[in-house]
Amino acid sequence: MIEPANLANFFTIFFSSAMVIMLGALYALLFAYSRIKAMLLLMPLAYVSYAGLFAFTLLLANAANLLASPLWATVVVFMLVGYLLAPHAIWHLCVGTHAAEHGEAEALPVKDF
Repeated sequence: MIEPANLANFFTIFFSSAMVIMLGALYALLFAYSRIKAMLLLMPLAYVSYAGLFAFTLLLANAANLLASPLWATVVVFMLVGYLLAPHAIWHLCVGTHAAEHGEAEALPVKDF
């Protein structure tokens, strides 16, 4: 069983949770906008925001005592890997769906990086 988080870690948990949400949204927004507008500069910024998401997720997991349990540590790792790969999969799914719908090879201007 996991030991509950200390009350002293409340601010750390609150702040890191907010940063996980904000950086996750920023990563998805920059990733999508970079692909839609074919702006090469935005993709590295998307990955920088993912790096921040990664760091704050580890901080949150540590403050909430999730890394003490192998099961919860595995959940955290799967979540991080999933959020790194999900935008790529969703992008290819959307492009493929719209290409098939319009009978085109590419429905949106796709720039593979």
